[in-house]
Amino acid sequence: MTEHELVALALNIRERAYAPYSGFRVGAALLCGDGSVYTGCNLENASYPCGLCAERVAAAKALSEGRRDFRLLAVAGSSKELCTPCGLCRQFLFEFAPQMRILCANDAGAWQAYGLHALLAEGFGGASLPGGTKD
Repeated sequence: MTEHELVALALNIRERAYAPYSGFRVGAALLCGDGSVYTGCNLENASYPCGLCAERVAAAKALSEGRRDFRLLAVAGSSKELCTPCGLCRQFLFEFAPQMRILCANDAGAWQAYGLHALLAEGFGGASLPGGTKD
């Protein structure tokens, strides 16, 4: 799957978002090492901490299917600004794929690529724990 196709998929899945409070729809498409793709959209809740971001929905779907080899993530928002993952999503993704690339897109499909390390400098991982290593 090309980068352009992955962004297009994120734009399409964005339409399934449940965002009655903010009106800000986000879609994500996650490409894994075997070529499989997992999608997600944001799901808001009246109790804001219960909401789920599109990036973590896509990652959770992949993880629940046994995929941990995240390669590339496309994130598409519903504004003219590029949509980057929130801090919580950056940390969540760092746990599984600190070297992954993220394609951050706007509502028109224009995008820019970032390394996760650039978005989450000095990220906290398993190796940060005393005696810890990542398995």
